[in-house]
Amino acid sequence: MTTRSLSRWGQRSMWRNREAVAPAESLPPSPAPTPSARPAWVLAGSSAPEPIGRLQEHYNNLCMAKSQKINPFILLVLQGVDEEIENGLEGITLNIAGNNRLIPVERVTGEDFQILSRVLKNPYINGLDVRYNLLSDVGAYYAAKLLQKQYNLIYLNLMFNDIGPEGGELIANALHKNKILKYLRMTGNKIENEGGMFFAAMLQINSSLEKLDLGDCDLEMQSVIAFATVLTQNQNIKGINLNRPILYGEQEESTVHLSHMLKENHCLVELHMSKHGIRNGGIKQLCDALFLNKSLRYLDVSCNKITCDGMVFLADVLKSNTTLEVIDLSFNRIETAGAKYLSETLISHNRSLKALSVVSNNIEGEGLIALSQSVKTNLTLSNIYIWGNKFDEATCVEYSELIQMGCLKPDNTDVEPYVVDGRVYLAEVSHGLKKHYYWTPSYGEACSHSANAGFSFVPVGQHL
Repeated sequence: MTTRSLSRWGQRSMWRNREAVAPAESLPPSPAPTPSARPAWVLAGSSAPEPIGRLQEHYNNLCMAKSQKINPFILLVLQGVDEEIENGLEGITLNIAGNNRLIPVERVTGEDFQILSRVLKNPYINGLDVRYNLLSDVGAYYAAKLLQKQYNLIYLNLMFNDIGPEGGELIANALHKNKILKYLRMTGNKIENEGGMFFAAMLQINSSLEKLDLGDCDLEMQSVIAFATVLTQNQNIKGINLNRPILYGEQEESTVHLSHMLKENHCLVELHMSKHGIRNGGIKQLCDALFLNKSLRYLDVSCNKITCDGMVFLADVLKSNTTLEVIDLSFNRIETAGAKYLSETLISHNRSLKALSVVSNNIEGEGLIALSQSVKTNLTLSNIYIWGNKFDEATCVEYSELIQMGCLKPDNTDVEPYVVDGRVYLAEVSHGLKKHYYWTPSYGEACSHSANAGFSFVPVGQHL
């Protein structure tokens, strides 16, 4: 980052955010650098290395040295990590999620993160999950310093931390030289178009990042087009999430540009385009690109405006495409006719698709039964998700028999049959392609195959 941009950051945002987080009298004496003739976060090569020791003790000592209030939630998590290290575990992800409902949580602030970032100088820790906390742009400043110092952090989850455009700029610029991080989640941080442009520029330089999640970040058309342009050249990114940009107009420009990118890019395996306002013309553009693309395995076009006419194009490309393994069509409106188009192709041609979600697509019994025939005939198609459609008695009986015969495993669908007064009904179960994208369960396995089948089939990175 240039001295000029750091000065702007220091004057305009840093101290303002610090005052908002804690009373002035509780702040440690000048923990953050003031604007100077050199960037504040340049690696200090001459500084003495931090001791490793026990993380809990190290955190305690740092808080005392900085006159910083100890966060009991961080202390509790570090205690558990200390025990894991003593048991010989390596590659540990430090999980300090602010939405944990099982233990008392004092959410992590930007000042807390300053101390925490110094504790991460530990060879046993290679992941950090601080989702749903209160880092703001202050925490983003220290996250950027952490990324510049690199260490061995390969996974960083900052989702929903009230990070704005300035914090996004800091993190993006820190990644220009970072050669360690593989997966970054910025989901839900309103970095807007300005922050999105900095991340797009970063992808022209960074050569290590493999997965980037910028869903729900209020990106706009300019930054979406910038990502599409950059990804025609970038051959390192394997997964990208651009869900829910703020788009105006009905021209489907974002879909047109991303379709062009798919024609040129032969490295991307996972693409999320939920809530892009894709209509039948847009899905046709994507399908035209998929005739040429031989790398994409997971396509998410959920929550769009695709109807049965769009399924004609998708069914056609599935006759020849042999790489797509997971398609998410949830919350569109393909209806019975669209389900039949897909079923015909899956029965007679396609033998590569493994998972299909048509949740809440206004499909009636005839279309759902047609899809069940695909599962019977096509041994590759192992997962299908149908909840939220129109179940008649014949549909309930058909899927009940499908499960009883072993053609469809109970973990591979989101419905479960039950009988009342001799009649078969279907109940919803919490299975799907990405059930735990926004949250994790209080009990049970967070990354189970049944709840997150899409990520199990196409595992880009170790985490959701």
